[in-house]
Amino acid sequence: MTTVLLVDDDPLVRSALALMLGGELDIEVVGEAGDGHEGVRLARELEPDVVLMDIRMPRLDGLEATRALHSRPDPPRVIVLTTFDADEHVVEALASGADGFLLKDTPPPQIVDAIRKVVEDEPMLSPSVTRTLIRRLRDEPDDNASATAARATEAESRLALLTERERDVALAVGRGLSNAEIARDLYLSVPTVKAHVSRLFDKLHVTNRVQIAICVHDAGLS
Repeated sequence: MTTVLLVDDDPLVRSALALMLGGELDIEVVGEAGDGHEGVRLARELEPDVVLMDIRMPRLDGLEATRALHSRPDPPRVIVLTTFDADEHVVEALASGADGFLLKDTPPPQIVDAIRKVVEDEPMLSPSVTRTLIRRLRDEPDDNASATAARATEAESRLALLTERERDVALAVGRGLSNAEIARDLYLSVPTVKAHVSRLFDKLHVTNRVQIAICVHDAGLS
């Protein structure tokens, strides 16, 4: 059973999500919160597997709440569910530690599938979206040379902790490849790729694939 916490300031949205998820035999909604503060409190109390998190909320928004959740050991998976699809919201949500990003008009079966995927450490963003985000980060100018150099040094030191095969997988993730594409290119099974990606999360201290890609990019390897 996968437990889910709903965090949204609109009670109608929370009710709709609870009704939708209530029909799934393997998913249980264990709580609801109307703002980020209450969401963080309930997440600590209820320890859900997944949090569906709105971005724009009073008192504490979804991005800050996600950062707060990921500051503690063994945080829940967080899927940002919002009406805003601007690139900056996606990038900021993922940088905050979110495991996925969905629009509120996403068809219910896809929301259910997303919950199941993040619990299994599957990528929540399609490879095409991942590539778009990586391309944006690569093309984004940075006028602070010292900050760029510091990020490069830090990224290189983190990547130095990887085995040769883990590094190969990290570089492939940095190119926006899916698990199946990585398996094909590196002659590995998909479960083996998933195991390597899970180890990358631990060794690089990241929570999603785009953060792996950012690390590879900062090290000048993409």
